Amino acid sequence: MTTEDNYLEVVELNVGGVTYATTLATLHQAESDSPLATITSTTFGRDSKNRIFIDRDGVLFRYILDYLRNKRLSLPENFSERDRLCLEADYYRLTSMSRALGQNHPYLNANGKHLNENIAQMTSTTNALDLNSSLTISRQPVPRSNSGYIVVGYRGTFAFGRDGLADVKFRKISRILVCGRVHLCREVFGETLNESRDPDHGQTDRYTSRFFLKHTFLEQAFDLLSEVSFFMVGCAASGCSSSTSEIGKQTDNEENRWLHYNEFVFYRS
Repeated sequence: MTTEDNYLEVVELNVGGVTYATTLATLHQAESDSPLATITSTTFGRDSKNRIFIDRDGVLFRYILDYLRNKRLSLPENFSERDRLCLEADYYRLTSMSRALGQNHPYLNANGKHLNENIAQMTSTTNALDLNSSLTISRQPVPRSNSGYIVVGYRGTFAFGRDGLADVKFRKISRILVCGRVHLCREVFGETLNESRDPDHGQTDRYTSRFFLKHTFLEQAFDLLSEVSFFMVGCAASGCSSSTSEIGKQTDNEENRWLHYNEFVFYRS
């Protein structure tokens, strides 16, 4: 068999239980120090069907293989596992792919060199403070932005007191709605965020208008936003007398209500 025949040899892979078929030519597109560039059964072992077995994420390997074939990164819209794919690219030592995923990949320094290589080169006299300082300097800001907008809205009523107590008003809120980027909403509201009406669980980089809070305390929502440096930059409100609305016609005549909807826009830079 010639060298060219070897180069075009079909290789069957079992990556974490997911099977793939490719050629040595494709695998040799990896950097020279990548285990994929010199893949052998002695490097990874074989499964019961004599396929080369790699104990890594089998689903994400499709993007590794796609990158080797095309030499360009192509991810689906709203791809939510970029951090995990960075781990896979780091394991296979695909520095160019790590750069394509973002030069601020936490496992590479500004020169694209693996941080574990930097650590190995440090002398035993380097103390923990120096090590942390080196890691901080070598890393760039995280790709996912922590700035953005969150809109808090609510529909409610003002219930006036009964006869003789006309000066007493009670605010009644039926539900506090939350709109914004998913990971920002989760950061701010944590366990108080109700995601039961949201159809796309698990995708953190998208936007949603289907969240609401598990409580109806508007001030508590504002406190949580303030604690993580969000500032109100705008608000809007609308209201109507219950006497002109269909809902109002069905309410107790002894109680005069004003229906209203408010939205508050918060921003963190």
